[in-house]
Amino acid sequence: MLNKIQTIDPITLQVIRGALETIAEEMGHVLYRMSFSSIIRESQDLGAGLFDLEFNTLCESESTPMHIGSIPGYLKGIRDTLDDGEWFEGDVVVHNHPYHGASHSPDLAIIVPIFYDGRQVGYAGNTAHHIDIGAATPGLIIDVPDVYAEGMLFAGTKIYSKGKRNGTMWNFIRNNSRASRQLCDDIEAQIASARLGAKRFVELMDRYGESTVFSACNQLMDYAETMLRKRIAAIPDGEYRAEGYLDDDGRNRGKRLPVKVCVRVIGDSIEVDLTGSADQTQTAYNVPFEGSTKVAAYAAFRKLLLDAATSETRVPSNQGSFRPISVTAPRGSIFNPIPPAAAEARFTQCNYMIDLIIKALAPVLPEEIIAGSSASISFASYAGVGDNGEYWVFLEVNEGAYGGRPRSDGPDAIDNLMANTRNNPLEDLAMHIPMICERYELRTDVSAGAGKYRGGIGVVKAQRMLTPGFITHESERHNDAPWGVFGGRPGAVGRCEIYNARTDEAPRVMHSKFHGLSVEKDDVMVYYGPSGGGYGDPLERDPQKVLDDVLDDFCSQQEARDIYGVVIDLEAETLDGAETDRLRTRLRSLR
Repeated sequence: MLNKIQTIDPITLQVIRGALETIAEEMGHVLYRMSFSSIIRESQDLGAGLFDLEFNTLCESESTPMHIGSIPGYLKGIRDTLDDGEWFEGDVVVHNHPYHGASHSPDLAIIVPIFYDGRQVGYAGNTAHHIDIGAATPGLIIDVPDVYAEGMLFAGTKIYSKGKRNGTMWNFIRNNSRASRQLCDDIEAQIASARLGAKRFVELMDRYGESTVFSACNQLMDYAETMLRKRIAAIPDGEYRAEGYLDDDGRNRGKRLPVKVCVRVIGDSIEVDLTGSADQTQTAYNVPFEGSTKVAAYAAFRKLLLDAATSETRVPSNQGSFRPISVTAPRGSIFNPIPPAAAEARFTQCNYMIDLIIKALAPVLPEEIIAGSSASISFASYAGVGDNGEYWVFLEVNEGAYGGRPRSDGPDAIDNLMANTRNNPLEDLAMHIPMICERYELRTDVSAGAGKYRGGIGVVKAQRMLTPGFITHESERHNDAPWGVFGGRPGAVGRCEIYNARTDEAPRVMHSKFHGLSVEKDDVMVYYGPSGGGYGDPLERDPQKVLDDVLDDFCSQQEARDIYGVVIDLEAETLDGAETDRLRTRLRSLR
């Protein structure tokens, strides 16, 4: 880079900032519009951006937070493993090795170098979750012995070298996936996205000059760092702790796994210390440190301290917002496993960790935090072999629910914390895959966490197999209900059942994680997402909101009376204001 210390005037700085953000968004848009698998095309499980030669994030697409901040780890891993040992114009690298910086093995990164005036000046790249990379079971894995059972592992692998397509490597990829056509086509979409990012960045330098563009990038990173440090400095120094338990590792049933979080605030910096969390597991239920554990911490504090909806100014998403945060996780722990431990099923631990960070900071950030969220992910793989002898694979992310917030209820049936994937249109599903959705609605079998602002309501999703096949399911929080805060009540745990639609047999209650389950035609998996915890005293909730929930079957008349102190005439669908006031006064006096 040239002339790093050049100061850019505010107008030019904002123009370049807008251009960078537009490039990142265009990269993401091209990727999901060109992709064929629904996990990318519909769910948009992806991230894209531009990076300098020191692997700093210059800009990123506003995609799912699990990808924000992950690509610098990939770039460091590529540096250590790159084919030929150096970059050339026209190179394209695929990389997904979890012990060389990747988030987890199904998230393939495609990286292209950016050259300007004959010199390499940066990188354009993206990540996307692929439906099958040839692992031990279709789509997802949990109970496998090591990282080599996760499927194809790429480390600094060039699939284009100096512009020439590496046919041998493409054939290898094509011959080692159950969904090879979708995999190869989706990789092509990633290449188009990355090449577009490189082209647009060169055009930006042509217009404003290399020195001006990189000086602006450095100023924008410094600005993001300054803004985050300012917010951190407002938090009293100290150690803030929270802990909880994950259900199990997918094999050793009944053996719960501790997660311990210490948020250490020192001046204008933060350390997230995970010492005391579970040892690494014997299954794939581990978290790659560089590509996922650290990224989860970055996502947590961007949500808490730089939220676009609550901040006075919108802070760009770049490397500056990662600099004030450090992460500690002992080697050999679930958040920093030692190879060759498998580490594919890594998402629910990250979400739970973020939930605990928020809980730990509740005493000092009461207006920023929320109650316990579902803090999990229901990630299901459905697969089978069609009449033509070819595999079909479908990955589905089911929604969760947020906890109650300082000024409003927790959103219902929505990805939360580190996730932001979208649901798949049911019509699209039925057109392409031998499955049908039997049920898709909000839960009414349990109530969300009561509070001045109640928790969000979990989803119910029932998917019916129209052929024999296999299901793998990764989720959490079947034992640990999302907590309430500041007087709010806990939410509700999740559950999963499987039954056959043609028989009268009782449903089988499933563990939160199961692997490669063989299922029959007309077997149905029904998932009940956890509901969020409540925020604040339930006796302070607007009685009209309680009435609305009762009429919508989200709360019973008896719960309205016993928990919220609201007296409702169900036949008239009205509330009795005077009786409600008297009952609330009596309930307060009994505390």
